Amino acid sequence: MKTALITGANKGIGFETAKKLLENGYFVFIGSRNIDTGESVVQELKNAGFENTKAIQLDVTDIVSIKNARKVIGEATDILDVLINNAGINGGMPQAALEAPVEAFQNVMDTNLYGVIRVTQAFMDLLKKSDEPRIVNVSSSGCSLTLHSDPSWIYYSHKAAVYTASKAAMNMYTINLAYELRDTPFKVNAVCPGFVATDFNNHRGTGTVEEGGKRIATYAMIGQDGPTGKFISEEYNPEYGETPW
Repeated sequence: MKTALITGANKGIGFETAKKLLENGYFVFIGSRNIDTGESVVQELKNAGFENTKAIQLDVTDIVSIKNARKVIGEATDILDVLINNAGINGGMPQAALEAPVEAFQNVMDTNLYGVIRVTQAFMDLLKKSDEPRIVNVSSSGCSLTLHSDPSWIYYSHKAAVYTASKAAMNMYTINLAYELRDTPFKVNAVCPGFVATDFNNHRGTGTVEEGGKRIATYAMIGQDGPTGKFISEEYNPEYGETPW
């Protein structure tokens, strides 16, 4: 049975992604900053018939929490097949480039960029033991440099200096990570779940969490002929998925 760790899996897109992987026979570790919340979610999943899941206390901004999570998961399995870096924050609004304080950038980067790096590095040894390791960094087409530079893009006027900077930086990390792992079985991609309605955006999205979870899970389960080092948004590009950086 393949294993997966999803950060921030206690609600929203992370939770729906977990359900999709469970439906496909994976054992899923539910990463949650609050262990009680995580345990509640696991019970909900088990009530729905999904037994192969376990809650893990995991705060991506806390290296001690990450090391403890690595220890607990390492005691449960020798191999991790999938890592989905889903945990993220938006930093609140408004986010004007001329007015947002540096502290706001630091706070969001700590989760959206540094958190991804911390968790990825901590679990790399378990991932390297998988025959088909997969890393999905949850991103957003709304952080595309190309799209945000195009006045004809539908969301051109929807600027958020703090959040978009953090995800654009995470995308660059994804490119470098995929490059370093290019001669291995790893597939590493940044994947946008789409503009889905969640707590993250005050439920203003136009899509559903089920759609978002399916998109993320798809790239967590891709075969060896699948892409790596790509930025994927099936909402932006339904035919091919690939999105401009």
